[in-house]
Amino acid sequence: MTPPRKRVLLAKPRGYCAGVDRAVQTVELALKTYGAPIYVRKEIVHNKHVVATLEAAGAIFVEENFEVPEGATVIFSAHGVAPEVYEQAKERSLRAIDATCPLVTKVHHEARRFAADDYDILLIGHEGHEEVIGTTGQAPARIQLVDGPGDVDKVTVRDPNKVVWLSQTTLSVDETVATVAKLREKLPMLQSPPSDDICYATQNRQQVVKQIAPECDVMIVVGSRNSSNSVRLVEVAKDAGSRAGYLVDFAHEIQEEWLEGATTVGLSSGASVPENLVEDVVAFLAERGFADLEEINAIEERLVFSLPQDLKRDMKAAGVTAG
Repeated sequence: MTPPRKRVLLAKPRGYCAGVDRAVQTVELALKTYGAPIYVRKEIVHNKHVVATLEAAGAIFVEENFEVPEGATVIFSAHGVAPEVYEQAKERSLRAIDATCPLVTKVHHEARRFAADDYDILLIGHEGHEEVIGTTGQAPARIQLVDGPGDVDKVTVRDPNKVVWLSQTTLSVDETVATVAKLREKLPMLQSPPSDDICYATQNRQQVVKQIAPECDVMIVVGSRNSSNSVRLVEVAKDAGSRAGYLVDFAHEIQEEWLEGATTVGLSSGASVPENLVEDVVAFLAERGFADLEEINAIEERLVFSLPQDLKRDMKAAGVTAG
């Protein structure tokens, strides 16, 4: 009897989104332009490998601005920061370079605009996530966090006719839709943001995982545990029909028993994961008989974000070029 064909369904798009690519390039080019060390407040993106690689190149990661020597260069992460963080940098005479993803910046603008119009803002997101902290800081007196449908009963607003929802950009689309639906049961006049807050890359990665999950015995997502969008991909895969789903930073973390009895393995990666880590997993699976590789391409991504203007100016003056 012929043994069943073992295959890997490789999701595309996967890995780096435009915002992550911009943030990582910002640190790399700042090191070339200003020289090491360059300080980075928080993890530039939520990926162990990326952080370790940048550390080896001369980046120093800190939690807060007070850890940065006065007058030094500090880069703010892709997740965004509250206005007070800029003020702290100014007080310490830091050269601050903002690597916030432009899609997060868009949510910040929305938060400030609705707060200026005296709306109550319901921010759908996960408590403690850096992006949520940064967005809440735009209008703390007007924003309350809604961490999933279970939080809706706790929501109170001043005027049910002047309330709007915004969201963390890396959430599960389905969970956000469910949360908004429950909020609308309580607040029928709830307004939506002028454009979708959930990042295009998050949606695209979830969509292709949903597409392949029903065929998969196992879904492996490459990404770090503090990466919200990576964690969501595992949840999306299991909800969409994959019999099992696992999150790993590196190929060697895959446990042999996960593959026992499996004939189809799905593979994707979070938006802050470099492609070489995915290639390592492909090689790991091929060594175990999963040599039939099929890439499932759901949508082409062409979006590119420009580097921070102040960095571009200094690169030009120093004769540094990207790439």
